[in-house]
Amino acid sequence: MAEIIQRDGTWAFDGTTVRITPGLHRSVPLFRQTYGEITVPLEAVAGVVYEPERRRGRLRLRLREGADPLLQATGGRLPDAADPYRLLVDIDRSGVAEYVAEEIRHALLLDQIPKDPTKAYLLPGPPVPVSVRSSDGTVSFDGAQVRIDWADTSERVKRATGPRIVAVGDLVQVEWLPNTGYEDGFMRFVTRETVFSKLPPEKDPYALDLWGSTRRDLLTALVATAVTSRLPHPSARGEGEGDSGFGDRPSRAARVPPPADHHDVLLRRLRELGELHRDGVLTDEEFTMTKAAVLRGFR
Repeated sequence: MAEIIQRDGTWAFDGTTVRITPGLHRSVPLFRQTYGEITVPLEAVAGVVYEPERRRGRLRLRLREGADPLLQATGGRLPDAADPYRLLVDIDRSGVAEYVAEEIRHALLLDQIPKDPTKAYLLPGPPVPVSVRSSDGTVSFDGAQVRIDWADTSERVKRATGPRIVAVGDLVQVEWLPNTGYEDGFMRFVTRETVFSKLPPEKDPYALDLWGSTRRDLLTALVATAVTSRLPHPSARGEGEGDSGFGDRPSRAARVPPPADHHDVLLRRLRELGELHRDGVLTDEEFTMTKAAVLRGFR
């Protein structure tokens, strides 16, 4: 057993799995503590490095593309501190960190683990049901459908449509961008009908606009990961997308409906907007702006 225990967390390698346990110190991000312990099978690992620095070093585990739904859902956009595959190491424990890294590398060689992308997820997503309250509303996932209940601060066009419920079978993918504190983020549930839509997140009834607490909004990645783990694997969709675990970003290619469906979706979206405008939910200005955004998205 090769093990390193730090304030940031614990890594333990038994020859077949790397068990990553987040630390309980207040400096450990809420996301990592909430995501909990991760057991990484050796066949999901592509490599490991220890990066020494003057005061503290860093262990980094690199996973094979397509092995982990968390990396697939977040696309390399998790802040460094929230990344569960990075461990801060005190300088006086650098020797232990090097030993753990060497043991993992040695096992990868002995077992001849390939570095090719995987054909299926080798790690599970978060357990369901999972629910997160964000700045734009509460998003819940029970394994079969996503539900969004809008907050009082959500845009009127969203609140007017009521709770948004989407079945997993209707989803193409989940797009996720974190709220950095300097720039708003979003989580968008892309369906076969909305794949062409380019509405801004604050107006899109299939998207959460993340603009509040960065600490709280980051938890939406739990839902994004849980949903992603239940969608067809990227290799099955023929997208060839994935994440190396070192910050590479996957492509946003997705299967889209044929042109006939494209036209039907556009007409349906325009009818919905027209009804909201006639009912007084949208002002003339809001209707004009939202209609223009829909038309731009369908060009």
